[in-house]
Amino acid sequence: MKKTFFLSLILLSSALFVNAQQTVSPPTVGFDVEKANIPHGVVDTVTYTSTTVGTSRKATVYTPPGFSKSKKYPLLYLLHGIGGDEKEWLNGGKPQVILDNLYALGKLEPMIVVMPNGRAMKDDRATGNIMAKDKVEAFATFEQDLLKDLIPFIQKKYPVYTDREHRAIAGLSMGGGQSLNFGLGNLDTFAWVGGFSSAPNTKAPEALVPDADEAKKKLKFLWISCGESDGLINFSKRTHDYLAEKEVPHIYFTEPGGHDFNIWKSSLYMYSQFLFKKNIPTLASAK
Repeated sequence: MKKTFFLSLILLSSALFVNAQQTVSPPTVGFDVEKANIPHGVVDTVTYTSTTVGTSRKATVYTPPGFSKSKKYPLLYLLHGIGGDEKEWLNGGKPQVILDNLYALGKLEPMIVVMPNGRAMKDDRATGNIMAKDKVEAFATFEQDLLKDLIPFIQKKYPVYTDREHRAIAGLSMGGGQSLNFGLGNLDTFAWVGGFSSAPNTKAPEALVPDADEAKKKLKFLWISCGESDGLINFSKRTHDYLAEKEVPHIYFTEPGGHDFNIWKSSLYMYSQFLFKKNIPTLASAK
């Protein structure tokens, strides 16, 4: 089946894409299959103190192949869905496998990936009624936990750059909504933003981007993707339509599929290849 994408025409003349030298294509079979004969990154679990929640919280961290404490790295904060936690991506999406394979092909800039628990409450387990009011509200509370507690913790524990141009955020479903809300709402903190199959928690476009000129100036890259048969696609499309109207550079990518990890793995595969590059690639359409 044919995959489709929208590349805002403004990108073609934007400074974001001047002298682009690479092309990112949708994944082919085997992109998420572990390979034994290549270097592998390392996955660890860290615990940090959350002043926002008033307790200790956990996050999963992937460091790339060849990681060295003598170097500095940019950061991608990768968020889960409403029924997940800091291990959802690892359990369902194999990000460490996808990224290892991309590193082996020379397609990624070295980066650290932080997968936190985006349900910022004392009992942050994905148990019981995950749609309960307090649990849903905890996803919004995570914005302050992320900004005030987790980001400073990671900056102390790992050799990372601390400026906005070396910090990205993306997520799936509820985490996609969080990523658009937090990323576009904090452009002094994040320059690279991605939403995969973003859920109804995504703010209305006018609230996401109240100042189009500021977004154009500060964003390095903005990605929005969704499965074509996903019942939540209208949340992604309305954001895309608004951005296109305001001529805010972004990529809007849809492909056959629903609300599942087939889409989210594909999105991570593509989105990650754009990050932290001086000459940002263009997106090729699949045939």
